[in-house]
Amino acid sequence: MDLSVIPWDAVLGIAVGFGLAAAAGFRMFVPLLAAGVAAKAGVLELSPGFVWLASTPALAALGTATILEVGAYSVPWLDQLLDVIATPTAVAAGMLAAASVVVDLPPVLKWTAVVLAGGAAGMTQGATVFTRFKSTTLTGGLGNPVVSALELVSAVVTSALAIFLPLLTLVAVLLLLVFFTRRVHGVVFGRGGGLRAGAAEDVTPGARPRVPRGPG
Repeated sequence: MDLSVIPWDAVLGIAVGFGLAAAAGFRMFVPLLAAGVAAKAGVLELSPGFVWLASTPALAALGTATILEVGAYSVPWLDQLLDVIATPTAVAAGMLAAASVVVDLPPVLKWTAVVLAGGAAGMTQGATVFTRFKSTTLTGGLGNPVVSALELVSAVVTSALAIFLPLLTLVAVLLLLVFFTRRVHGVVFGRGGGLRAGAAEDVTPGARPRVPRGPG
C-alpha cells in the first residue's frame, strides 16, 4: 500500500479525528455535537454513514445529552461515580467522532487511525480522572465543580481547534500522548528503577563493605 498517495483530505480528516477524540476525553458529547454543527454549517465533511450527525434530530439529542452531562459533572461525588462509566464510553465516543470525519482512506488505514484516536480519548479521560481524584482528596469534592468547568472549556476549545486548526491540534495531541506516556512510565517504573540502582550500588564489585559504627 503506497502511503504517499494518501489524499490531503484524508490527512486533514485524521487530524480532525484525533482532535475530536481528545476532546471526547474531557466531555464525550461535546465533540460529537461540534462535528454535527460544523457539518450542518458546511464547514466539516462527514464520512459516508455518519451524515446523520448533522441531522436536526441528532443535533437535538446531542445537545440534550451535552447539557445533562455538563450538569451531572457539576455535582460533587456524582462526578466520581460518572468517571467509572465515562472512561470506556469516552473512548467509544472518541472513536465514533474520529470515524465520522476520517474520509478517503482504505478501511484498514481508517480503522487503525480510529483505534489510535480512541487512545487519545483514553489519555485525556485518564488525565481528568486523576485531576478529579486529587481535587476530591484535597478539597473533599468542593473544588470539583471548578475542575468540571475547566474540562468543559477544554472540550469546547479542543473541538473548535480540531475543526479549524486540525494540523496544529494533531501535533499538540501527539505531544500530549508522548508526555502522558512518559509520566505514566515514570510513575510506574521510576521508583522501582531507583531501588534497583541503589541495590546495584551496594553490591558493586571491589567496593569496600560498609560497617555500621556503634554509638560514639
